[in-house]
Amino acid sequence: MDHTTLLYEVSRALSRQAELRKTLYDVLDLLASNMNMIRGMITIFNPLREEINIEVAHGIPKSAIQKGVYKLGEGITGQVIQEGQAVSIARISESERFLNRTGTRRNKDDNEISFFCVPIKNQQQVIGALSVDRPYDSTYPLAEGEKLLSVVAAMIATKVIHLERMQREKERLEAENERLRLELEKKYHIKNIVGNSNKMREVYQMISQVAGSNATVLIRGESGTGKELVANAIHYNSRRSNHPFIKVNCAALPANLIESELFGHEKGAFTGAIHKKPGKFELADKGTLFLDEIGSVTIDVQAKLLRVLQEKEFERVGGTRTLPADVRIIAATNKNLEEAVTAEEFRSDLYYRINVFPIYMPPLRERKTDILFLADHFLEKYARENAKTILRFSTPAIDMLMTYHWPGNVRELENCIERAVLLCEDKVIHGYHLPPTLQTAGESASMPAQTLEGAVEKLEKEMIIDALKQTRGNISAASKMLGSTIRKISYKAEKYGIIPRRYQ
Repeated sequence: MDHTTLLYEVSRALSRQAELRKTLYDVLDLLASNMNMIRGMITIFNPLREEINIEVAHGIPKSAIQKGVYKLGEGITGQVIQEGQAVSIARISESERFLNRTGTRRNKDDNEISFFCVPIKNQQQVIGALSVDRPYDSTYPLAEGEKLLSVVAAMIATKVIHLERMQREKERLEAENERLRLELEKKYHIKNIVGNSNKMREVYQMISQVAGSNATVLIRGESGTGKELVANAIHYNSRRSNHPFIKVNCAALPANLIESELFGHEKGAFTGAIHKKPGKFELADKGTLFLDEIGSVTIDVQAKLLRVLQEKEFERVGGTRTLPADVRIIAATNKNLEEAVTAEEFRSDLYYRINVFPIYMPPLRERKTDILFLADHFLEKYARENAKTILRFSTPAIDMLMTYHWPGNVRELENCIERAVLLCEDKVIHGYHLPPTLQTAGESASMPAQTLEGAVEKLEKEMIIDALKQTRGNISAASKMLGSTIRKISYKAEKYGIIPRRYQ
């Protein structure tokens, strides 16, 4: 085989998407077949240990490969890697630098061997060496053989560098995925769900009990109570936490598309299906599928869901191949499914299948003791996001938060606090920073809030109380803080029934 053909075959071997060591063995096999190579090896320099080790070899026993360890500058291989210059020896018997570290050249015939060693470089940095033994031939031009092997070494370097980059990128992505997974686990840890009321403690206990199993979970509760947060906590504290967590809002999908979204479709299954599309069950393989608002799913899709839950298999829309479904189901709804079953809007068999382990999320009005914990949590969150220093809520603001009925539950409370943080320009959230829906006449029996005079009086009382809190009941300092006189503030305090010493 001529050199051009040999280099072509080497290029083909290096272009294959194979593991690096196998590729390098293939290259040595080509050199053995087409260059009359008896023995060959590729050594790699380890800069951390400052050692040169044999990565792959041809014609050398495995036991001998382990002996082939060199230091920089040691022997011909060490010299080539240290200096970056190729070396060709017509007869190894004539070279005193040849170490025979592997102990494979002991026969008389081995004295009549030509030895080539060329560096493998990444630009100007030497990363290894390619060494070749071939029978001595007085007519064989050493310079030509050295040139050929130098080209092969350059081709090997390209492969090694490419695979090293791919390996580094793979390691970087794996590390990033692991970091994100740990962040998600930390973010959705049970302890990060805010609330210490008795009802919420029951929820925490149930999450702990079911997270480690594969049981289907049904989370029930009004909109905004945190059902999705519970689903996250269950998944990221389960044995499936390293696998996908796919969320589907069934209420947000049109009835004619939800089947395709869940189970996928084949190309040409319906008008507009120009490509095959995997469904959410396929994407969630070995992980968890969260079906939010499952009560809005149509009857025909309910039948297919029931089959997946019972048989652990499904078909894509327009497909005939049955696919396995190793997926845990967590469902959530704010509907009364029992009434839906009675009205024949929800299949009773599917209801019993998803209601294996129900968790009820109480509305905020049933967990009043959690309101201030949640308010403080959201205050800290949005103050940090908006780079503001806001320390607390004023007393009237707390009264408003505690007396409001919160029809939108935790979601409404969060939006309320975010708005207040954006409006607040000092270190305290006041009642006037809260939405008008919280500022109703029923919140203050002592003042009419629907008149201009009542609103002014309410604001004055709130500001005086807050100033007294900050000055520990010192009416002189409070007057100065409010930009008024002691006489005026004393008069207003007496008018509104405020006793300064209570705040000392």
